[in-house]
Amino acid sequence: MKARALWTVAPGVAELRDEVLPQRGPDQALVRTRASALSRGTERLVLEGRVPPSQYDAMRAPLMAGAFPFPVKYGYCATGVVEAGPAALQGRRVFVLHPHQDLFLAPAAMCVPVPDAVPDHRAVLAANMETALNILWDARPLAGERCLVIGAGVVGLLAAALLARIPGILPTVVDLDPSRAALAEALGARFALPAGAPAEQELIIHASASAAGLQLALDCAAFEARIVEASWHGDRMVPLPLGEAFHARRLSILSTQVGAVAPAMRGRRTHAERMALALALLADPRFDALSAPVAGFAERCRPRCPRCWHRAPPRPLPRRHLSIRE
Repeated sequence: MKARALWTVAPGVAELRDEVLPQRGPDQALVRTRASALSRGTERLVLEGRVPPSQYDAMRAPLMAGAFPFPVKYGYCATGVVEAGPAALQGRRVFVLHPHQDLFLAPAAMCVPVPDAVPDHRAVLAANMETALNILWDARPLAGERCLVIGAGVVGLLAAALLARIPGILPTVVDLDPSRAALAEALGARFALPAGAPAEQELIIHASASAAGLQLALDCAAFEARIVEASWHGDRMVPLPLGEAFHARRLSILSTQVGAVAPAMRGRRTHAERMALALALLADPRFDALSAPVAGFAERCRPRCPRCWHRAPPRPLPRRHLSIRE
C-alpha cells in the first residue's frame, strides 16, 4: 500500500513524499485520513529548524519519522476512518497523534474514537484542546477569579473557552490583532488590546509565545497571582524582569506542558482518558470558529511556493487537510 506524507526537509521548505506502508501488525490499525491540522505554533518552529538540540528527544511527536532538525515527518492532528484493524475499531472515525499523511498505520491503542457529535473539522482540534485542558489542570482556577489569557491563538482561545465555563469567571483575552475580538466573544470571553489589558488579575495564562506577552502578564498580575506559561519559545531567549516588585507581590510563574498529565490529575487520568475528554469537549459547535478554510493535501498555488511551504506541484487529492487559525 502506498501513502503520501508531508516532510519538512530544510528551513522553510517541506515536500510531499511517497512511501510504502509495511504489513499491518495484529496490534495496529490502518487509518485513511479524512482531515489533519497544522498546529501552527509548534510546527512553525519545526519548519524553521528552531527546535534546540537539547530538546530533540522531548519534542519528538509520538509517531513522527526522521530526526530533528531535518528531514522530519512531524504532526499530531489526524482524524480518519479505520479501514483494517481490531474489530472494535473497524469502520470507526478515530483521532490519532500522527503526522500529516493520507494513509497510515498506528498502534490501535493510540486510535481514540471520535464522538458522533464531533465533526472532522472539529476533531482535528483534539490535540490543542488536550493542551488547553492540561493548562487548566495545572492552573487550578477558582470560581470567581479574575482571569486573563494573553494570546488569542488556538490554545489561548480554547483555554479561555474552558475558563468561561467555570462559575463566576469571565476571562479576558488579550491580543495584538483586534479582529480576534469576535472569536474571543463567541467563546464566552471578553477581548482587549494590550494597552487595555485589565490589571489586578489573579490567574493569568500566557500563550502569546512572545517576551512582550510575558512582560504584560507580570504587569497585570495581582498580589500572589499565578502566571501559567503555556508558550514554548523554542531556541529563543526570553528576558524576564524578576526584580522590581516581583518578589514583594509574591508572584508565581508555573510552566505547563502537555507531554505529562498535570499533577492535579496525574495517577487519576491516563493520557488516553485526557484525550477522550478533549474530544468530548469539542462537541460544542462554537469551536467551528477556530477552523480556517479547508485546503486539499496537495492543492497549492504553484511549485516551490514559500507561502505554502512545499515543493509538490498542484495536484488535488480526495483527502483533505485543514489549517487552523493562528
